[in-house]
Amino acid sequence: MLSSTRVSATSLTPRRGTSYLRRSFRLLARIPSAWIGITIVGLLVVAALAGPAAAPYDPFHISAADKLRPPSPAHWFGTDDLGRDLLSRVLTGARISLAVGVVVLVLAMVVGVGLGLIAGYWGGWMDEVLMRTTDVFLAFPRLVLAIAIAATLGPGLSNSVVAIALSWWPWYTRLVRGQILSLREQEYVLAAVSLGAGRPRILLQHLLPNVGSTVVIQASIDIGFAILAAASLSFIGLGAQPPTPEWGAIIAQARSYMIDAWWYPTFPGLAIFLAVLGFNLLGNAVRDAFDPRLRSVT
Repeated sequence: MLSSTRVSATSLTPRRGTSYLRRSFRLLARIPSAWIGITIVGLLVVAALAGPAAAPYDPFHISAADKLRPPSPAHWFGTDDLGRDLLSRVLTGARISLAVGVVVLVLAMVVGVGLGLIAGYWGGWMDEVLMRTTDVFLAFPRLVLAIAIAATLGPGLSNSVVAIALSWWPWYTRLVRGQILSLREQEYVLAAVSLGAGRPRILLQHLLPNVGSTVVIQASIDIGFAILAAASLSFIGLGAQPPTPEWGAIIAQARSYMIDAWWYPTFPGLAIFLAVLGFNLLGNAVRDAFDPRLRSVT
């Protein structure tokens, strides 16, 4: 007599259990660079959330009497060429830079992951068209392509975000496509097909969850470089425009004062350096802890 129990396609999808996550977090806690990255990123997040509320002065207030003051108890980072407090502008710029990095990665992942899922699972002419289009974008260095797109769209923070996202999505498309090519022949996917699951359901419920960790690991590394790319566009005049206190824009304004006012370009430059370093250390540690292929045999 046949059993009345119905086996769903979802139940056949392999899931990473809580033991895997606990072991991964234990490995992460044993990586010294992870704690350095967590500390730096945590401070950046606190500065971004606090924003102008934590700034000792109005970041837009101009004071001719305080022009180019060196670091002092009154102005810890000194002042700029218009007498604005540099610490206040760097703290306010943390919110802008972090928001730009997050938005760029979200846009790049939405487009790149979606196209990678379609290309990897559909195959055939769909895969060929999407990957040849991806190869065109990958033929150019990311920053060079972002500069070209930003120059076409015009200067501005929003345009620079779009330009960086358009130069970033192909990397996620190729990453996800490679994962899907190996996953689509797995038993649980074939079982879902045999049970009548449609392509959207297979992509969203069976394949996407199993590439999500890889995408998140890559994004944790890329966010620092997205912040650096946004600062680079602002530095050459294609990103944030004055008086926006974005780190790259502040350094661009400080170029003429590098000898006479060393603090002016130094502190926003250190903020960019620490942000990139923190996310890079944290991203590499997350990759080492959560990617089973990189784990050492214990």
